Amino acid sequence: MKILIVEDDAGLSRGISFAFEQDGWTAYTAQTLKEADTLWKKECLDAVILDLNLPDGDGIEFCKRVRESSDLPVLMLTARDLEVDEIMGLISGADDYMTKPFSVSVLKLRLQKILERRKENAEDEMVRSSGEITLNVKTFRAFRGGQEVDLTMTEFRLLQYFLENKNQVLLKEQILRHIWDADGNFVEENTLSVNVSRLRKKLGCDCIRTIQGMGYLWEDKI
Repeated sequence: MKILIVEDDAGLSRGISFAFEQDGWTAYTAQTLKEADTLWKKECLDAVILDLNLPDGDGIEFCKRVRESSDLPVLMLTARDLEVDEIMGLISGADDYMTKPFSVSVLKLRLQKILERRKENAEDEMVRSSGEITLNVKTFRAFRGGQEVDLTMTEFRLLQYFLENKNQVLLKEQILRHIWDADGNFVEENTLSVNVSRLRKKLGCDCIRTIQGMGYLWEDKI
């Protein structure tokens, strides 16, 4: 794990670095925004501890730049203890805000909680579900009631599209364009109906409704 500590107080920076290195982290330090920009772009970081009062500018602006292209966890650690400063820090994209003086143990715990939340959110984003049906878009595995369902890649993509548009009528043209025809590939007229039929049979549920003359609807049964 790699952490960037942006702090112009050299002694404090060394102390924080040492504390994280004791836990197995690789710590990089920057005393200016210019150094921070260089390290952030160069290294594959896992987190940033960011002071706000820096010699060449405001750490809030650095956080905004990071947020324009990255979801890198940022914990602001600063002497600014006014409520308005905390609000501005969080609005700029910081995951948490701590004021000095501080406890290193609490600092570590706060950062650990940020990383845990990020991991949980990332895992949630990989899962689509409806009733007994669950699929993981990262591992390309589908389940019904905890039992894995063997799907082809086309069937998996079709199921994913249904679960991402639950309780919405999807026109046949929409589905064909999304699953097969995004690159202008020719598909036979009955391709969709055949795959829907196979998917229904494999899932063993009646969630996929045929909307005559239009397309299909995945009925979310909670």
